[in-house]
Amino acid sequence: MSWWWAGAIGAAKKKIDEESSDAAGKYQSVGLVVGVTGIVGNSLAEILPLSDTPGGPWKVYGVSRRPLCSWSPTPVPAFEHIQCDISNPDDALAKLSPLTDITHVFYVSWSAHPTEAENREANSAMLRNVLAAVLPNAPNLQHICLQTGRKHYVGSFEALFKVEFPEPPFTEEMPRLNCPNFYYDLEDILFDELSKRDGAVSWSVHRPTTIFGFSPYSLMNIVGALCAYAAICKHEGSLLRWPGSRMTWEGFSDISDADLIAEHQIWASVDPFAKNEAFNCSNGDVFKWKQLWRILAEQFGVDFVGYEGEENRVKLEEMMKGKEGVWDEIVAKYELAPTKLNDVAQWWFVDAILGVEIEHLDCMNKSKEHGFLGFRNTITSFHSWIDKMKAYKIVP
Repeated sequence: MSWWWAGAIGAAKKKIDEESSDAAGKYQSVGLVVGVTGIVGNSLAEILPLSDTPGGPWKVYGVSRRPLCSWSPTPVPAFEHIQCDISNPDDALAKLSPLTDITHVFYVSWSAHPTEAENREANSAMLRNVLAAVLPNAPNLQHICLQTGRKHYVGSFEALFKVEFPEPPFTEEMPRLNCPNFYYDLEDILFDELSKRDGAVSWSVHRPTTIFGFSPYSLMNIVGALCAYAAICKHEGSLLRWPGSRMTWEGFSDISDADLIAEHQIWASVDPFAKNEAFNCSNGDVFKWKQLWRILAEQFGVDFVGYEGEENRVKLEEMMKGKEGVWDEIVAKYELAPTKLNDVAQWWFVDAILGVEIEHLDCMNKSKEHGFLGFRNTITSFHSWIDKMKAYKIVP
């Protein structure tokens, strides 16, 4: 079975080969995952050490600002964790410069701020700090994966749908929008730094859309937020009301599975035909949110209502105000992992995703033409990430 097809049925569900520990000191590749507790970082941490992962056997360093928790990928992580605040240049240099054996960097970190100007400043500094610590000290460095996203095509949250953007489906050769965007800054920083190394280090840019995955620390984990919303509805005996637009309810959408994004980045990091390219990364199918809403309701045993007209539109950010105590009750009742509601759910993000008024889809042809054949069934993906949230006792 090829790697693609193994992944299609859940790469991260496979157990790490017991014999992989014998490969210590014989690693072919050494990966640095910056943002390992995030939604894609979690998937990278699980998939990189697997025995059949391309480029392996892999040694993995995982960097995060916060410590590992009980929901980390394995009881004994298959990676070396480094707690480091990459927004602090001194901490980044002290913690990352000693990692002289790094061959690949997977940069999947970001920091959220109220304005795009603040996002640009903070996120640019974070990437610069990592590169300043790694580039001069990792002589065997081969490739850097940079994860950005679909806001490359539609604008930042601040400018979302306020600036003219190209007609979907989005393709990688479309020009940048005429507005500030920290994704553009990150690309430019990476390109500038690597241009000084005369092609010795290659790069790839990965542009997923909304991500289905697992991480209670993620600022953009829509599955986690929807599970928390459904659990609160169940606890209070209320209806699961649709908080989005008619277009999102009835129109076509696409999603990026976190395991698929991890596989996409690993592929680009080791396949010569994928070097120095930007790629979209979505599941390869389309769905309608009204399909998933029924699944969500069934998973939590609640009744639901769909789109009820503009006059009855609701927003989760308003409905969930003051629900922190309710969440604490749910955590105690079901003996869940100790989380706070704002760890698990970012309501503004769900409102932003489900409230869009136009279809915006991408095209995966470039990835396929360059040799990436991975995909996910979005319905299956939604089920599997809900199951994982429950298995790790993040939600009841």
